[in-house]
Amino acid sequence: MTLTLLLDLDDTLLNTNLDSFVPAYFQALATNLAPHIAPEKMLRALISGTHLMSENADFSRTLEEVFGAEFYRQINVAREELEPAIENFYDNIFPTLSSLTSQRPESKPFIDWAFAQGFRVAIATDPLLPLKATNHRLRWAGFEPGQFEIVSTFDHFHFSKTHPAYYAEVLGRMGWPDGPVLMVGNDMERDILPAQKLGLATYHIDGESASRSGLEAGARGNLQDLRPWLESTDLASLTPSFKSVDSILGILSATPAALNGLSYGLDSSAWSHEPTPDDWSLTELICHMRDTEREIHHMQIRLFMEQNEPFIPRPDTSVWASQRDYLHENGVIALREFNDARRETLALLKNIGESEWGRRARHAIFGPTNFLEIISFIADHDRMHIQQAWSTLKKM
Repeated sequence: MTLTLLLDLDDTLLNTNLDSFVPAYFQALATNLAPHIAPEKMLRALISGTHLMSENADFSRTLEEVFGAEFYRQINVAREELEPAIENFYDNIFPTLSSLTSQRPESKPFIDWAFAQGFRVAIATDPLLPLKATNHRLRWAGFEPGQFEIVSTFDHFHFSKTHPAYYAEVLGRMGWPDGPVLMVGNDMERDILPAQKLGLATYHIDGESASRSGLEAGARGNLQDLRPWLESTDLASLTPSFKSVDSILGILSATPAALNGLSYGLDSSAWSHEPTPDDWSLTELICHMRDTEREIHHMQIRLFMEQNEPFIPRPDTSVWASQRDYLHENGVIALREFNDARRETLALLKNIGESEWGRRARHAIFGPTNFLEIISFIADHDRMHIQQAWSTLKKM
């Protein structure tokens, strides 16, 4: 059984005293940029931009875009003027901060063992730093970035680790793998609780000897104990459950973010590529998701808002691709339209009270159901088509 491991970096794989590292990092950046910006102004802009990244819930804007809009607005310096100095900082100054960190001797043996088991491994570090900075930190820990299936950075991620949607975005960018998933990290507020809200099993690195207190609470221990804990654990018990309101809303928010990331920079041939004559291209997939969102999902939600125990129809959408000639649409525009439609979906769901999620209905295919299950079908639909999109892109 293939396990997907999501691993935090700081104080999980790399010893990092964030209380000393972050001020030193900010001060070094302020000093390096002093010829262009007064350090006090730069620090205020840096802190403000970082706060907005942490709070961002807009799946259409990367954290880099969120940060850049605030940072450059506050310092009133053109991005083009400052970029050479910033690139120089991350190339030549940031690496000197390695002395504030140290390798964990147990990290590399664990990672080597995980790869030998055939596990899929992602570095789920809080994506508040650019790619160059995160790659440096991975090398300080003794790894090469290319070893890992994905490494989250602010260049291409849309949520910080305070949001369950972050973890859904990581899994979406990995093609929504089936089977067990485990999030491993040291920070209860950013690594453990949001991952559990999504429905993931967790392992809390707390420096103490390993103990198992039940999957609901999550396991805990030190990194050295993680391998024997995994060897003694039925991996099937780590299979996620995506049936809570928090997990469903996390997936719904993360789906456009994952699609935006997976499709970034693709040319027209990639958008129209069909692996086989029976497969949909990425453009056809996105058009299908857009129209299903507009014409099916919005209708289903509104039926619940307007009727007491509604009958939920489910039209056959499989014929739309040929009937509507999806292949010859513009995939980039279709994705933008899907983003807009999903934004409307989430706005509708914000108006649903806690007690409303249990309201009953009858589904045309599944029979007796309730509102929570209907919305969970949307999340399942998302996951299925992201798997399909990811597979299509891998076959190019």
